[in-house]
Amino acid sequence: MFPVRQPWLCKALGCYDCCIRCLGAVPYPSLVATLLCYAGMALFCGCGHEALTNTAVLVETYFARNVQDFAIMASFIKYFQYVIYGLASFFFLFGILLLAEGFYATSAVKQTFGEFRSTHCGRCLSLTFIVVTYILAFIWLIVFAFTAIPVYFLFNMEQTCHTVNILAETTPSINQHGWICMDARQYGLLPWNAMPGKACGMTLASICKTSEFYITYDLYIATFAGAGITLLALFLYMVATTYNYAVLRFLGRKGVR
Repeated sequence: MFPVRQPWLCKALGCYDCCIRCLGAVPYPSLVATLLCYAGMALFCGCGHEALTNTAVLVETYFARNVQDFAIMASFIKYFQYVIYGLASFFFLFGILLLAEGFYATSAVKQTFGEFRSTHCGRCLSLTFIVVTYILAFIWLIVFAFTAIPVYFLFNMEQTCHTVNILAETTPSINQHGWICMDARQYGLLPWNAMPGKACGMTLASICKTSEFYITYDLYIATFAGAGITLLALFLYMVATTYNYAVLRFLGRKGVR
């Protein structure tokens, strides 16, 4: 909450009126965006980290017999988990900075505290936040698209297992559903020379019945949702920072320095 620079004002207005004036100075779009950003990053980082760990177990157990075939993916998972730690720290600090910029650049501050001034430094700072937020939103849009890939893979795997189970119940011949496979190599999870690289028939159906599969599936869905919530928060940040910069430009044209 902002410090009250006119103590006599609170005494004259009373505690209730003073609190109303302080609440009016809160940049609610930036506050909502910050809460959404933290919630989304908590889902993305926490669930994404566990989902990658479970993915390593599933692929190594059922799709790759040779350790060398899985080495590249294992290294990618390891490095991306470190990237997740860095993303969590970065967005935590970035959210605090944007929330502070929203507090000190919003027009509500000027209306509540008459000593607020629009300086060239303040306008440049707001413009910097706008540029950084737009770049982050574009990058995160790509990340959001990539998080849909494992969800799509596991969804197809679940539907394939469902087809196998239906054929197993309706046809007595094992060969009828033995040709239905899920190939991890088609999704870039393993190199093309990896063996076996795919699971077929009842072997595939047995994988889908494991708790590891459903846990991994749910974790990737939560990761996808977290990336979407973070993207929504960035869009709200874009609106808030653009509005704050427009207000500062307007104050500069009015001669408030």
